[in-house]
Amino acid sequence: MKKVLVLVTAFLLSLGVFAQSGDKMSKMHDGVMMKDGKMMMMKNGHSMMMDKDMKMKNGTMVMTDGTVKMKDGKKMMMKDGDMMMMSGKMKMDKMDKMDKMDKMGKMDKKMDSK
Repeated sequence: MKKVLVLVTAFLLSLGVFAQSGDKMSKMHDGVMMKDGKMMMMKNGHSMMMDKDMKMKNGTMVMTDGTVKMKDGKKMMMKDGDMMMMSGKMKMDKMDKMDKMDKMGKMDKKMDSK
């Protein structure tokens, strides 16, 4: 009986941990993304068209046309699949990352190690 009680308690505690981590996961995906040439805004798991320029936590400005102006004045244009988190950290499209890794020769090293 004690074992069953311990298992039930452990199960209930783990459910509480998963419920909290789910909320963190949705927060991790809050940001803006270039999709099919249009800027989309993601918040709490929902996406919608980006209708106004946004200022990220680090001071970076993201315009509705995909132009990004860093706090230091540098400008760049977001490509399809690029995502910027609300913190101002940029996440690039997976294919773009693979191209960059291949150019640096890291892709070949990874394949050799497998």
